[in-house]
Amino acid sequence: MYTELKLYIDGQWLDGKGRKSEDVINPATGKSLGSLPHASAADLDNALGAAEKGFALWKATSAYDRAKILRKAADLLRERHDHISKVQTQEQGKAYAESRAEVLTSADIIDWYAEEGRRSYGRIVPGRAKGVRQMVLQEPVGVVAAFTPWNFPTLTPVRKIAGALAAGCSLIIKASEETPGGCVELVKCFADAGVPAGVLNLVFGVPATVSEHLIPSDIVRKISFTGSIPVGKHLAGLAAKGMKRATMELGGHSPVVVFDDFDPEKAADTIAAFKYRNAGQVCISPTRFYVQEKGYNKFVARFTEFAKGLKLGDGLEKETTLGPLANPRRLDAMESFVNDAKARGGKIQTGGSRHGNQGFFFEPTVITDVPDDSKIMTEEPFGPVAPIVPFKTFDEVVQRANSLEFGLAAYAFTTSSTTAAAIGDAIQSGMVGVNSVAISTPETPFGGIKESGYGSEGGIEGLQAYMNTKFISQG
Repeated sequence: MYTELKLYIDGQWLDGKGRKSEDVINPATGKSLGSLPHASAADLDNALGAAEKGFALWKATSAYDRAKILRKAADLLRERHDHISKVQTQEQGKAYAESRAEVLTSADIIDWYAEEGRRSYGRIVPGRAKGVRQMVLQEPVGVVAAFTPWNFPTLTPVRKIAGALAAGCSLIIKASEETPGGCVELVKCFADAGVPAGVLNLVFGVPATVSEHLIPSDIVRKISFTGSIPVGKHLAGLAAKGMKRATMELGGHSPVVVFDDFDPEKAADTIAAFKYRNAGQVCISPTRFYVQEKGYNKFVARFTEFAKGLKLGDGLEKETTLGPLANPRRLDAMESFVNDAKARGGKIQTGGSRHGNQGFFFEPTVITDVPDDSKIMTEEPFGPVAPIVPFKTFDEVVQRANSLEFGLAAYAFTTSSTTAAAIGDAIQSGMVGVNSVAISTPETPFGGIKESGYGSEGGIEGLQAYMNTKFISQG
């Protein structure tokens, strides 16, 4: 049911013969799914050379023809979604229904970029002198090196692949070694749709080795990275040495503000379901819950009830609503958050422990009475642990919500249009959902501020990230 893991360089699928490799582990069982080959230095050089040739070919391909190929890739992704979803669930752990939604959304992202690539308009700026034509053009930036994490094996890669290809760029993508199968299947869809050899290349290896080989190359003109803040800073530094364009989608610690005028139980139902999506392993997951005093007890009670109702298990089992964490590191991290909270007077309303005797399962957890300087309130948990604390006033909660270095996503619930506008303006974040969690769609920009990164994926901004602006004055 799993997939055969290979590299894809210059239109060829390359297996592990003569290459270093590592096992890919099923987080629900702790057992190996397969062996993943690592790209050698020669493989990486071949990928760079292939991408350089591929860019020359792809740039010369019309946006109209590029769009046809991308739409075919989206169709193939939909046709194969069941198999790809199962592959992804096996390697990442999330429930099958979540994997299916991710894969189908990935197809929508390709379609969006296919169409938007045909609308990469320039403009004419009126000249100051008679007979002067001033033209602003959008041109593809060149060869792109992209790096993606393990929590969304198809969706995060597809944002980069579809955006780059729609703009006319070629791409070398290094997907996560822990969840490679989803990206392997995704790249197959593009290859089978007719993307020419060299235009899209897929490699794996020791992350630092691959990034430090690709990014300094004169061939690479842009990088796109999704992952942790420390790694993002390192890669941004490598890019800066070559004055290379970069998109950085880094970590977050998303505040949720629930005001007294909003039904606390309705808010809890909405945000709890979003919190435990992918076991909380989502960069825009709601992670710090501030509830105004009047509705605080009802919110905590309903949120806790929801958490207790989740069914832990293998993501391929129909009754499962919460899968395992992706790797043992997350288990250790969850215990660290819980232990710190307990030491600081935090109260465990539900959960707080590992679950079962195989796989990487952790109970959905709710913690109250934690101080603002506790670990769970200051560091991104990236797991199924939810701290809930009360607040009194608007100004107080804004100060607390904005107190960290993160600025990726935030959420608020209120029935007042005045408060909705005020909190939307006051929160320091790249994305804010007010009475909504729909902040990530193909047609809207996705990205953070402060230490959560810079640049956007999705929307017209996601296409422009792969374009250079050229001005021509013609007399």
